[in-house]
Amino acid sequence: MAPVVMALRRSVRWDVEVMATAQHREMLDQVLRLFDIAPDVDLNAMRPNQPLAALTARLLTGIDDCLAERQPAMVLAQGDTTTVMVAALACFYRKIPFGHVEAGLRTHDLHYPWPEEMNRLVAGHLATVNFAPTETARRNLLREGVNASRIHVTGNTVIDALQIVARQDHGQPFDMRPDQRMILVTAHRRENFGAPMISICKAIGELARKYPQVRFLFPVHPNPNVGRVVNRELSALPQVTLCEPLDYGAFVTAMKRAYLLLSDSGGVQEEAPALAKPVLVLRNETERPEAVAEGVVELVGTEAPTIVARVSALLDDEREYRRMAKGASPYGDGQAAVRIVNVLDRMEELQ
Repeated sequence: MAPVVMALRRSVRWDVEVMATAQHREMLDQVLRLFDIAPDVDLNAMRPNQPLAALTARLLTGIDDCLAERQPAMVLAQGDTTTVMVAALACFYRKIPFGHVEAGLRTHDLHYPWPEEMNRLVAGHLATVNFAPTETARRNLLREGVNASRIHVTGNTVIDALQIVARQDHGQPFDMRPDQRMILVTAHRRENFGAPMISICKAIGELARKYPQVRFLFPVHPNPNVGRVVNRELSALPQVTLCEPLDYGAFVTAMKRAYLLLSDSGGVQEEAPALAKPVLVLRNETERPEAVAEGVVELVGTEAPTIVARVSALLDDEREYRRMAKGASPYGDGQAAVRIVNVLDRMEELQ
């Protein structure tokens, strides 16, 4: 959302305020610093191992209180988190227009990813306006009965943010020989907790032993369901560097430096291909089929033999690697935030 906040601040029409729920405290704060954004409201909703019902109730009460006090003309939220779903619901209860940024992403399986597929369904249907990143996302919304007048294809603001940060010099947060190939790993989704996370780590361990000259960088998500497994399975391997989550600037630097990425992240599926980096997705389905169709992203699931085979192919076969590392991204040109503000300027109900 940082590019949208920045674009709104440049507009003479809008007075923009930022509400942070801090559903992910540590990850939020470093991004706010990077883009020089100070929240006007901070609900500080983070709790250790909090159940979704408790988080949802806490967010709904906090967001509703804020809406009642400030009476905004419009609320914008991005993505598929519980925060976004609750923001849409709170706006619906208050009859306040809501705009869903990155709308229309679907796997068409309500339980995968869980609970994100439900979150984006609710947000998309309650939204006054949906900002779809691609034509595929727009068609998903149309098939669900969302009126075409409520959908605008803008590209994804994640590419706006990536282009801003990639132009800056953030230094390299790790030591590595210039000729050493590095695989960047991220894993955090709830459906990968437990046995899938163990299998992912087993694959990384096998690859580290098979390719001793390859370095693995794994910024470990703060959720203990991730950290406990990753540290137990991988901390003894010298080729694997485990670290705290990187701030966004350092993470973009790491993506630029990486040979390829292993990830279950949605954003990485959009960002890394724009930097000409292949992504092997640690999931069986994706709500971003455009990159798969483009050939720059591949679904490999969480079974260790499959992960090892596909990483090995990219490490061993230069032609196979070049096929994926072609620098194509179907998710935007860096102007999504400007298009979103232009749509808001034209909306009659906000006049």
